[in-house]
Amino acid sequence: MNKKYLKKFISYYKPYKKLFFMDMFCALIVSAVSLITPLITRYITNVVLKGDPSKIMSTIITLGFILLALAFIEYVCNYFITYKGHLMGVYMETDLRNELFEHYQKLSFSFYDNQKVGQLMSRITHDLFPLTELYHHGPEDLVISIIKIVGAFLILININIKLTLLIFIFIPIMVMIVFYFYKRMKSASKANKKVIGDINATIEDNLSGIRVVKSFTNEEDELEKFKLDNKRFIKSKDNAYRYMAGFHTSVSLTSSLLNIAVIIFGSMFISRNEITLGDLVAYLLYINNLLEPIRKLINFTEQYQEGITGFERFMEMIEINPDIIDSPNAKDLINAKGNVKFNNVSFKYAETNEYVLKNINLDVKAGEYIALVGESGVGKTTLCSLIPRFYEVTEGSIEIDNINIKDITQKSLRSNIGIVQQDVYLFAGTVMENIRYGKPDASEEEIIKAAKLANAHEFIIEFPDGYNTDIGQRGVKLSGGQKQRISIARVFLKNPSILIFDEATSSLDNESEKVVQDSLEVLSKNRTTFVIAHRLSTIRNAQRIIVLSDSGIAESGTHNELLKKDGIYSHLYNMQFT
Repeated sequence: MNKKYLKKFISYYKPYKKLFFMDMFCALIVSAVSLITPLITRYITNVVLKGDPSKIMSTIITLGFILLALAFIEYVCNYFITYKGHLMGVYMETDLRNELFEHYQKLSFSFYDNQKVGQLMSRITHDLFPLTELYHHGPEDLVISIIKIVGAFLILININIKLTLLIFIFIPIMVMIVFYFYKRMKSASKANKKVIGDINATIEDNLSGIRVVKSFTNEEDELEKFKLDNKRFIKSKDNAYRYMAGFHTSVSLTSSLLNIAVIIFGSMFISRNEITLGDLVAYLLYINNLLEPIRKLINFTEQYQEGITGFERFMEMIEINPDIIDSPNAKDLINAKGNVKFNNVSFKYAETNEYVLKNINLDVKAGEYIALVGESGVGKTTLCSLIPRFYEVTEGSIEIDNINIKDITQKSLRSNIGIVQQDVYLFAGTVMENIRYGKPDASEEEIIKAAKLANAHEFIIEFPDGYNTDIGQRGVKLSGGQKQRISIARVFLKNPSILIFDEATSSLDNESEKVVQDSLEVLSKNRTTFVIAHRLSTIRNAQRIIVLSDSGIAESGTHNELLKKDGIYSHLYNMQFT
């Protein structure tokens, strides 16, 4: 992990430093207790049992109470480490997840155009899970392991230098094993996380489009796609577990050899009277003490490569800068009138060289009703997406009330723009919650008023639970016309000065279209309105119709004026009605 990432990683401890230091203090106590216990055992074996027989029992009982007290202290500290330490890890994982989710909200449409939702979900959920363990156990395991290894070494070297040096020959071997397998395990973990992200993307895509899947009877094809991703998952896991198996078995073999070395060489030293039986018992106890921190270090290595892989994928997202940001001197747009002006605007997507819009000059007065027409792909929706800065203009500028939209804060800009789209997105929840989305602090009376203006109140009160009726995921329990009217109601509640209708009625039947169209006309009254029209019959009364072509604005005028020109608009109109 590079210096920048390390600094960022450590920064998440700051809000919980009190809890962290308490956790480390408890870790120190646990380490100290584990080092003291074998010393007491050695003292009993070498001194107490060979001392005055009349004092043996009382001394053993006293030492027994000391051992019980140490065990109780160890219990309390371990309880704190396991409970509060893990909770600290959860707090930090939550902070990372909040930060990443907040970052997602800042990224523009151009970012999401090139992303799979499942992959983004995987980075904010699965990738961050191991960080709880790493944030908690990482420093704690390192502290305990270092103290135990150094403490055991110092104590053992005072007992017998030669046997101690023979034992510690095995430590570098274990270190080499750890380093050998670390990089391979990290690479396998990263590949595994990407595969899981792909699986999440496949699941999200399938479940979101389950009605399309069933209507085309493509369940078997979807299952095959999912099985293919699962086979990739098995392959990535196979790779990870192969390295893990080599890692653990190599360390386990080294640990066994260490125990064998202590027994063989210890026995030889006893036979030469170089150490006592009590010293050998102490050695065996300390070997277990030594193996535990080594296992902790091994566990830390696994946690580290799992957690850091997730953290690096987290940082990959965090380091993606939003391509649309507020300028340093951006101001709020207050009491917007709704004058919108395009000054020689051109636009192309970042990954292409072809312009979607070219040299657009358009001056729309406050309250004016503008219709945008043209063949598919000429940029009608794109043009409207530039007004709220969902995308940034490539050339030229857009002004609202004579202020460049780049000099307006995005929040205030978008709060003055209401959008009604063809593909209505409603959230899982109740009717009231979805309407309130237009104004989170709205009262129930305001919500009902907005619903009435949108011609939605009548069908809402017919539901068994009225405004508290659950509409299902994406509003699946509602008809197309009902969903559209709820989306209009929340725009009424928002009360913007500029409206954008993106083919809002093109997918509805004639009856629903009439009701929704009436709602849209009420909504657009005295507001600057841009209508992207598929059915030209719905825009005959527009104050101005703008005809877009590949080269920009081709025609402009009223319905009757454009028919008389016998140009593109006339051709499109005649195609629909002749």
